[in-house]
Amino acid sequence: MTYTSVSTKYQVVIPKEVREKMQLKPGQKLVVYEKGGIIHLIPDIPLKKLRGLYKDKGIGLSGLRDKSNRDL
Repeated sequence: MTYTSVSTKYQVVIPKEVREKMQLKPGQKLVVYEKGGIIHLIPDIPLKKLRGLYKDKGIGLSGLRDKSNRDL
């Protein structure tokens, strides 16, 4: 487990091992939210980068329902 602290300017340094594991880059945006007393930092990834994420993973459009079989 790695520790960090909050500076007098309320800045937090993300430890190097976490930055490398998460492949964070300088200037990258993070979404910050609190839930149940826990602060979450989520990398803000543009939707274009997610395109093809599940390609070749056995997940396709065949299992999805189309609008014609939905209850309104």
